[in-house]
Amino acid sequence: MAELSRRSRIFEGFSDQVQLDIDDGMFAPELSWPYLGEQWKELEGMAIGGQQLPCADTLRYEVHLMVDEPLRIGELLARAGCRRIIGHVEVFDGAASVTEAFAAWKAAGAGEVGLAVLIDTPLSQLEPAIGKCDVAQLMSIAKLGAQGAPFEPRIFPRIEELHAKYPDLTIAIDGGVSATNIADLVRAGARRFGIGSAISKAPDPKAAYEDLKAIAIRQLADAI
Repeated sequence: MAELSRRSRIFEGFSDQVQLDIDDGMFAPELSWPYLGEQWKELEGMAIGGQQLPCADTLRYEVHLMVDEPLRIGELLARAGCRRIIGHVEVFDGAASVTEAFAAWKAAGAGEVGLAVLIDTPLSQLEPAIGKCDVAQLMSIAKLGAQGAPFEPRIFPRIEELHAKYPDLTIAIDGGVSATNIADLVRAGARRFGIGSAISKAPDPKAAYEDLKAIAIRQLADAI
């Protein structure tokens, strides 16, 4: 929790939103908070006791659940102050289980819910529950679990296909987004971005963030 607080305070200096990647070591090969040691009990205690995550009053936390069992952890995180919860379509057993999870997350306090989809998963798997999604997050890398995986250009036709079919759906992109591709991603139809190493590993994270934001806004203005 101390590390989450430290990093959150860095990012709140220039952004009002932060995405938390949650890895369970099964769906994704890495383990991350809160799947380490006693951290799960800590999260449960916070959620049950009505405590909020560090900076939850100033940051809008988005959670990307790269986990096999997203319902319970999504509910706990929503109770702890996360306002956008995204689970992976690949782990749900049809539209009914998606509906159950979305309802639980929203009842626990999430304002937005959605589905993420791996780059090798057919977009048709989103179809049964797409109407219930506030956002669809398309992965633009092939390997999950660590920052710095190479960007996959084959994401572009996937964005274009989904945007053409659901023009009012918010499409988010996660993985390998940088100053060299963000304009093309906006042009294809993406409107939200989960950006890791291009910001966190930059010499000046704030400047990198502002540069990426400016490029995206400029391209969006040109597209309208």
